[in-house]
Amino acid sequence: MNSLNSSVSEIELPQIHDPRGDLTFVEGGNHVPFSIARVYYLYNVPVDAERGGHAHRELEQVVFALSGSFRMKVDDGFSKTEYWLRDPRRGLHIKNMIWREMDSFSQGAVCMVLASHPYDESDYYRDYGEFQQALRAGS
Repeated sequence: MNSLNSSVSEIELPQIHDPRGDLTFVEGGNHVPFSIARVYYLYNVPVDAERGGHAHRELEQVVFALSGSFRMKVDDGFSKTEYWLRDPRRGLHIKNMIWREMDSFSQGAVCMVLASHPYDESDYYRDYGEFQQALRAGS
């Protein structure tokens, strides 16, 4: 079992300041600890909506708030913590077998996710009880 501290960590991306506006970039295998296989983003999320509510068997992610803010709640089956994402240079790296939930989206929030694998429904645990059972079984 991985501890939550070793399975969830904050990542800060480089920032290039310019009078015309700041620029931040990300390179898979350099700024994030995996090759990026998929990028997706959430937007037009109602402020009272909840997203996530799952864990992944293999997939790792880095989650960013490109605009606005939201709360990311993470849980390794033994301990829970939360992070507020609001700085587009700071992402949250979430390894596999971590339950994640997102809520408290600000008006106009945009969430971008960098993923280590293409979409695969069989990689998801969508039931918390199943997730806990898999942890106990050592999956």
